[in-house]
Amino acid sequence: MQVERVEQFHIQMPLKSHFETSFSRVTALDKIIIAIYAEGLVGWGESPVDSDPYYSYETIETCWHIQRDFLIPLLLKHNLSSAADLPARFARVRGHPMAKAGLEAAIWDLEAQQAGVSVATLLGGTRSAIESGVSIGVQDSVGELLDRIAAYLTEGYRRIKIKIKPGWDVEIVRAVRERFPAVPLMVDANSAYTLDDASMLRALDGYDLLMIEQPLAYDDIIEHAELQRQLQTRLCLDESIYSVGRAREALAMGSCQIINIKPARVGGMTQALAIHDLCQAAEVPVWCGGMLESGIGRAHNVAVASLPNFTLPGDISASDRYWHEDITEPPFVLNPDGTLTVPTGPGIGVAVQRDRLEKVTLRRATYPS
Repeated sequence: MQVERVEQFHIQMPLKSHFETSFSRVTALDKIIIAIYAEGLVGWGESPVDSDPYYSYETIETCWHIQRDFLIPLLLKHNLSSAADLPARFARVRGHPMAKAGLEAAIWDLEAQQAGVSVATLLGGTRSAIESGVSIGVQDSVGELLDRIAAYLTEGYRRIKIKIKPGWDVEIVRAVRERFPAVPLMVDANSAYTLDDASMLRALDGYDLLMIEQPLAYDDIIEHAELQRQLQTRLCLDESIYSVGRAREALAMGSCQIINIKPARVGGMTQALAIHDLCQAAEVPVWCGGMLESGIGRAHNVAVASLPNFTLPGDISASDRYWHEDITEPPFVLNPDGTLTVPTGPGIGVAVQRDRLEKVTLRRATYPS
C-alpha cells in the first residue's frame, strides 16, 4: 500500500451534558481525526486525546506534534503491506500510544476496504452485535445520579458504570444498590485512591459489584496486587495497561482479574488484539473501554469488541449518548436488547460527513507523500 497523503483535523465537539471524573469536568472534547489516502480510497482514524494531561500525558498539542514531525514522515517513507506492520515502524518513537493509534486505525480502515471486508472481520471478530454498557460521571447530587441510571436502564443499557472519588464513593454505591439491587454495576476510580483507603474499598465488597476499575495509581501494578489480595471484588486495570508486556506483568502478579482494553491507550488495534489474545489464553475476561470518541473511534472500538474474549459489556454507547450531532452516518443505535450492531460494510462501516467534520474543525494540515 502506497500512502499518497495524510490529513490531520483538530476538532472540538460539544457534549450533550458535562462529564465528570475524579480529575476533571468537561463540557466539550478536543480530538484529532486522521484521514489517510491510498489507491483511490480514504481511511479514517481517531486519536481521542484530551486538551489536558490528566488521564494521559498525551494532549492535543503533543499528539499533533508527534504525528506531524515523526509518525507521519515514517508512514509516508515506505510502502506498507499491512496495518499490523505499523507498531514496528513506529517503535523508534517511544510512547505516544494515542498518536500512533489514530494513524494505525486509519490504515486498518484502508486495508479492510481494499479487501472488501469490515474491520471487525479483518481483526477476526466473531460477533454481529456487542453488549453495551454506559459510563456515568460524577453528578451534582445522588438524586440526579439515580435518575440518570433509571433513564439509561429504560433505554436498555446492560451495565452501569459510575465514577467514584473521595467523598463520592461508598454512600453513593449504597444508594444505587438500594434503588437498583439487581443491575450489573461497576465503579471506576480513575486512580483516585491509595492503599491507605483499602478499608473503604473493602466496604465495596458488600455491594455485588462486577469490578472496581483502576482504584490506585495510574502507573501501578504492585500495589494493585496487594489490594486485590484484600478484596473479594475483582479489580480491573485501565490506565496501568499500556502495552502487551505490561498486561503480562499485571497478570503474573495478580494485580487484576479483568482488563479494560482501550485501543487508543495501548497504541492501536494491533496491540489491542495482542492483549486480547494474551488474556484469552489466561482465561481473563476483557472489555472495551471508551474515551468519548466520535463515530470514527466508536466504529473502531465496536470492531475490536467483536473479538471473542470481550465477554463483558463495554463503554461503547449509542452515538446520541454524548453527541447532539456526530460526524459520521449512520449513527450507532442501541438495539432493543441492549446491544450495538457491528457494521458489516467495507472498512469501519460508517461514512464521515465532511460538512459536519468541517464545522467542528479548529485547524487542519495536509502532508503529501
